[in-house]
Amino acid sequence: MKHIFVIDDDANIRQLILRYLEKEGYKVTTFENADSVLEAFNVMQPDALVLDIMMPGTMDGLDLCKKIRTVSQVPIIFVSAKDEAVDRIIGLELGADDYLSKPFSPRELLVRLKIIFRRIEPVMATEQETTLYQINDVKIDDSKRVCTVNGAEMSLTNNEYMLLSYLVKNKNISFTRENLIQNIWGYDYVGESRMIDDLVKRLRKKLKAMNAQVEITTVWGYGYRIDDNL
Repeated sequence: MKHIFVIDDDANIRQLILRYLEKEGYKVTTFENADSVLEAFNVMQPDALVLDIMMPGTMDGLDLCKKIRTVSQVPIIFVSAKDEAVDRIIGLELGADDYLSKPFSPRELLVRLKIIFRRIEPVMATEQETTLYQINDVKIDDSKRVCTVNGAEMSLTNNEYMLLSYLVKNKNISFTRENLIQNIWGYDYVGESRMIDDLVKRLRKKLKAMNAQVEITTVWGYGYRIDDNL
């Protein structure tokens, strides 16, 4: 049974999500502020967080997301009344996996959780299925959801892994930012083209830090690709 943390200062929202997710077979623990989450997180090791942004206390949802991302890549979905594009982008840039604006449908939240779980669960390797992809010294192992450079594991957020993995698997092919969002996260994903630019910037920095022999190439006026001819 997957365990979900729900963090929101609105008791009605907490109870709405609690009832809906429990009915679908999830274990749910609720919190009314971000300050009380970190200790419980280390003890309970939840499978996902549903997190509001604006909350009382010394930390808001963005602060909590940043702290969680220093120790874990657990899926995080923001559910917030802040629905401007810049708010969604900031949340995604900090490492959140998705963003829902209030008011929202509990059914949509459930669907998005299921989609995220499908993405991050290891793919079972079969004789007919390839789970290892490599360009030069960068290797993607989808069965373990790990990227390595010369055998050393890269520390990647879920979204960073998904983008790098997609580009490696589709080497030598140029994609627009819109193509990448649609092909990786789906047509209804709330991300915007600026999110792709930010992910590329972070991936380039991490690849350079590990002296990787792989570069994400900018196709001016179009988008990005990875070549295997360095």
